Amino acid sequence: MTNDIRGFRPSRLDGPDSGVWLGSGGSLGGQWLNSKDRSFIVEPGLFLLSPPPPPRVGPHSLPPSHGWKRRREESDEEEEEEEKEEETAPQAEDTWVVDSLYGLKMKLKRRRVSSVLTEHHEVFTRLLEDPVIKKFLAWDKHLRLSDKYLLSMVIAYFSRAGLFSWQYQQIHFFIALYLASDMEEDNQAPKQAIFSFLYGRNRFQRPLFHKLRFQFLRSMRWRTRVTREECEEIQAFDPELWVWGRDRTLLPEESARTMEA
Repeated sequence: MTNDIRGFRPSRLDGPDSGVWLGSGGSLGGQWLNSKDRSFIVEPGLFLLSPPPPPRVGPHSLPPSHGWKRRREESDEEEEEEEKEEETAPQAEDTWVVDSLYGLKMKLKRRRVSSVLTEHHEVFTRLLEDPVIKKFLAWDKHLRLSDKYLLSMVIAYFSRAGLFSWQYQQIHFFIALYLASDMEEDNQAPKQAIFSFLYGRNRFQRPLFHKLRFQFLRSMRWRTRVTREECEEIQAFDPELWVWGRDRTLLPEESARTMEA
């Protein structure tokens, strides 16, 4: 049987890969000639075929998946939702109130609206009855960790953490007091006494404390700064509360020197 090439035209492709396919009998062999190949001698008995099908894709050369794009879009959407939550999170805002009237003129005064609610004061008062907290406050006679301003910051942090009132426990009091000491005190050594009252000599619980501290700090959206004005407003809510008498300026000189040391 002879291979007749009459009536067959070579299949050509446009572009840089244009050429013809030279196949042998049964189309089991052959060669694709393009502009990049060298010159070939076509032997008798060869006939022209269409270009071969594309090479079969092996299991290890699958096309790249586009799942990463979908996951990236989902992560972007989550970040946008978090940003919206941060923007819409309830925070203390300023308002304008009438300070005085002069005939037809009115003088306005800017007043800050506190985010501290009554329930936060009630939670703080309830925790003051905790035996460990009472023992801790009695131990801190020099007020290095628990003067009235640091304790006011505890209430401010409760209002910013966003937990329900029944969720605040003894550990949250000490976490808030630890953060307040970080913000306001230069000497960081005294706050290590908090671990002694919480865990005794067990040092293995300290990493758990710092993990909870980080979670509490994140729930506050990292807002740890509390002004003196805010502290005084918190104290004015219940001025008769006994802890507001813990004033460093009223300490004897010996106690003040001990605290500075």
